[in-house]
Amino acid sequence: MKDPYEVLGVSRTASPEEIKRAYRRKARECHPDSDPDNPWAETAFKELNAAHDILSDLERRASFDARATGPRRRRNFDPFFRQREKREKSGIRIKGANVEYTLTINFLEAACGTTRHVGMTTGRHLDVGVPPGTKDDQILRLKGQGMPGIGGAEAGDALVEITVEPHPAFTLKGYDVHSDLPVTVAEAVTGAKVEAKTIDGLVAVTVPAGSNTDTILRLKGKGVRPSPNAARGDHYVTLKVVLPAKTDDKFKRFVENWAPKNPYTVRRKTKKTETTDR
Repeated sequence: MKDPYEVLGVSRTASPEEIKRAYRRKARECHPDSDPDNPWAETAFKELNAAHDILSDLERRASFDARATGPRRRRNFDPFFRQREKREKSGIRIKGANVEYTLTINFLEAACGTTRHVGMTTGRHLDVGVPPGTKDDQILRLKGQGMPGIGGAEAGDALVEITVEPHPAFTLKGYDVHSDLPVTVAEAVTGAKVEAKTIDGLVAVTVPAGSNTDTILRLKGKGVRPSPNAARGDHYVTLKVVLPAKTDDKFKRFVENWAPKNPYTVRRKTKKTETTDR
């Protein structure tokens, strides 16, 4: 493997943040899952992780820099695999490197929990348990599923960063779910029992008589559970009163007769309304 700075494509004065950004960018580009037809992809990805493990650890980076700038510096020095054998012979124990992985799931999988079968960078295939209430950018730590340790030391961990795809109808605020629910004029005026979608499926909702657009109904305990023993959040349904797609003359005449006898205002009045003809 080449110099770890060359592998990550960073300068020798790169900051920890620059190293982290470079690693994430290259990990996305050369991950075996992104190039399944490339027989060298897995090897390249392991070298990338080895380089990141060295440069992300201040002590290991300093040790490498000291060796690489000494009188025995070699252009194609292998800082990981070549030194590993020496360390094992000397009795040194070093924990294995962590590996990073990105897993994309949908909104309901994150809210309700799921299990995904994924191939790790170490060549193993694991069932990754995503707990209910997992949020976007959350990182799951799989202990001992990273690179093997040196000298009999424990393996590193697998850090799985979760990306949650947005849902077409639901949004999450804290652990409360929010959604809109269209209702007819008759349902809003006289009240009705209707069905609303939740993360648990369809539930019956009572629309109170005289409801209006933006009336909010609370479905207690129908939100997301933040932890196994915690209470669930709520689901808030915002009503949207919808006129029929087509109205007949009878409906129009009814409104024309009803409106003058029942005037009301839905817009704020201003102190002065000015009109200009041009």
